[in-house]
Amino acid sequence: MAKKTATTANDTVVPLKSNLPAVVQTPPCAGQDPEGPEHPYRMLDRAARASLARMTGGVSPHSIFAAWSDWALHLSRSPGRQLELAEHAAQNAGKLASFAQNPAGEAPFKPSDYDHRFTDQSWAKLPFALYAQSFLAMQDWWNAATDDMPGFSKSDAERTRFQMRQTLDLISPSNFPWLNPQIIQETARTGGVNLIEGAAHFTEDMVQTLTQTHKRPPEGFQIGKDLACTEGKVVYRNDLFELIQYSPTTKDVHAQPLLIVPAWIMKYYILDLSAHNSMVKYLVDQGFTVFMISWCNPDADKAEMCLEDYRIQGVMAALDAIGGIVPDQKIHTMGYCLGGTLLSITAATMARDGDDRLATVTLLAAQVDFAEAGELLLFVDESQIAFIEDLMWTQGYLDRPQMTRTFATIRAEDLIYTRAVNRYFLGKDDLPSDILVWNNDTTRMPARMHSEYLRGLFLENRLTAGRFAVEGRVIALKDISAPMFVVGTETDHIAPWRSVYKARLFTDHELTFVLTNGGHNGGILSEPGHKHRHYRVGLRVADQHYQGPDEWLEQHTPIEGSWWPEFAGWLAAHSEGKGAPPAMGKALCDAPGTYIYQE
Repeated sequence: MAKKTATTANDTVVPLKSNLPAVVQTPPCAGQDPEGPEHPYRMLDRAARASLARMTGGVSPHSIFAAWSDWALHLSRSPGRQLELAEHAAQNAGKLASFAQNPAGEAPFKPSDYDHRFTDQSWAKLPFALYAQSFLAMQDWWNAATDDMPGFSKSDAERTRFQMRQTLDLISPSNFPWLNPQIIQETARTGGVNLIEGAAHFTEDMVQTLTQTHKRPPEGFQIGKDLACTEGKVVYRNDLFELIQYSPTTKDVHAQPLLIVPAWIMKYYILDLSAHNSMVKYLVDQGFTVFMISWCNPDADKAEMCLEDYRIQGVMAALDAIGGIVPDQKIHTMGYCLGGTLLSITAATMARDGDDRLATVTLLAAQVDFAEAGELLLFVDESQIAFIEDLMWTQGYLDRPQMTRTFATIRAEDLIYTRAVNRYFLGKDDLPSDILVWNNDTTRMPARMHSEYLRGLFLENRLTAGRFAVEGRVIALKDISAPMFVVGTETDHIAPWRSVYKARLFTDHELTFVLTNGGHNGGILSEPGHKHRHYRVGLRVADQHYQGPDEWLEQHTPIEGSWWPEFAGWLAAHSEGKGAPPAMGKALCDAPGTYIYQE
C-alpha cells in the first residue's frame, strides 16, 4: 500500500498506518501470479505490451482487430445485407448527383448537431459544398455499414462505427487548406500571415506535448485569484486530500453542513470556477456551511492506492473531520461524476454498517450502474483494460495526456479537428475561458485504483449486480435511507442521463431527479441568470413503483431557468433550522490550498 499521512495537532503530516483491503476483489492482472512475484518471462511480455501501449496512446490493437474481424465475418455471410449496402451507396450517389446539378436546393446530408466544421456560409458555395456533401454521404454510408447485424455484437458494432468515424474525421475536407474555403479566404486576406501564426501555434503545442508541461493560465484566469477564489481555509490534510471549509457570507446558516466530493480525474474547482458561476459560492450565499475535498495529483509513489483508500482516507476522513468542526449534526453530501460514484459506495457502506451521519445524498452527473455508460464503454473491454494495466504498470499511474485523448476522441470533430483548423491554419488563439483553463488542468490516477474502477465498475458492473464488496461484505444501494437528489444532463456523453437515472431503479427511498439541458460540465454549471437554461424535476416517494426514463421525460415539462435554486430549496427543506455559523476549523492555510497547484 502507498504510505498514508494525517495531520496532527502540531499541523505536521505523519504516516497513517493502514493495511486496507481493496474495495473490489479484482482478478490479478494478466500474467500476474497472486502467490508471488511475476515470472521474468511474463514481466518481459508486460514490458513489451507497455511499450506498444505508449505508441498507440493506450489503445489495444487487439480490440480494434477483433471488432473489425467480427464485422467482416458477419457481413461476408449476409448477402442480403451486402445488397442493401450496395443499394444504399447507389442512393447516396444519386443524391450527390442531383445536388451537383441543383446546388441551390436543400443539401441531402446534414452533419450532426455537435459537428461545426461545415457551418460557415462559405461551405454552401461550389465546389466546397460538393466536397462537404461527398464527405457526409460517405459518413452516412459507413454509419449504415456498421449498424447491427444478426449475431454481430452491439459493442463491436458501436466500436467499428466509432473507429470508422475517427478515420473519416481524419480525411475530412475541412482539414486540408486547399479544400477548406475558410482557410483559402483567410490566407488571401492576410497574405499568408495566418499560416505563419498557425505554425507558431503548432510549434508551441508540440513542445508542450513533448515536455508534458502545463500551459500557464492566461491573465484574468489565475487559480486562487480569478478561479477557485471563494474564501475559505484548509482545515484538514492528509497525503490524499485537503479539506476546505468556506467562510460564511450570511448572518445565519443552516445547521447541517454540506460536504462536496469531486471527481479525482480533474481538479475540484469546476464547482468553484469564476465568481459568477461558482456553485460553491452560490451555496455559501444561500446560508450553507460548505466543505470541499481537494484531491492530490498522485505520482508513482501512490501506485498502490486503491478505491478503498479513497473511501476511507478520503470521504470517511472528511466526514470525521467535519464532525469535529460541526459536532452533533448530520451532514449533507454531494458527489460529482466519479466523486458521486464513490459517494454512493460510501453511503451504501455506511447504511449497511448502521452509520447514520448522512442527512442527504446528492449525485451530479454520476453513475451507479454502468451497463449503459455511453461512449466511454467503447474503450472498455478485457483486452483494453489489460493493455492500460500494462501501461500503468510501468508508470505507476494513468498519465494526464492518456485521459485527455480519451475524452477528446469522443467528440473529435469539435474537440480535435475544428480546434486544429482554427489554431494551425486560421492562426486563431484559443479564446481564454474559465472552463478551458480547468479542462487543461488535468490530473493522474493511481494504477491500482484506476484498474479497480475500470474492472469492478465499468467492465463488470458489480455495484448494481450485488457483487461489490467493501471490507469483505457486499453492499447494496437500496440500503441507503437518506433522501437523494440526482441530476442528469440532456447531452452528456460521459454519463448519459438515462444511465444516471438508473439511481431510481436501484434505490427505494425518497429520490428527486432533475434533468437539465447541457452537457456533462455545462449542464451542471447552470447558475441563475445563465441564458437558455431549463430543467425538469420529479419526486419519487419511498417505495413507489419504478417509472422508466422515457415515460418520466414525457410526464415532466421543462421549467425555464437554473436548477440551482431548486436544489438549494430542496437542501433547505431537508435541513433543521438556522443559527450562527460554526467556528472555522483550525486553519492550515488559505483556500484553495496547496494540492490544487500540483502538476
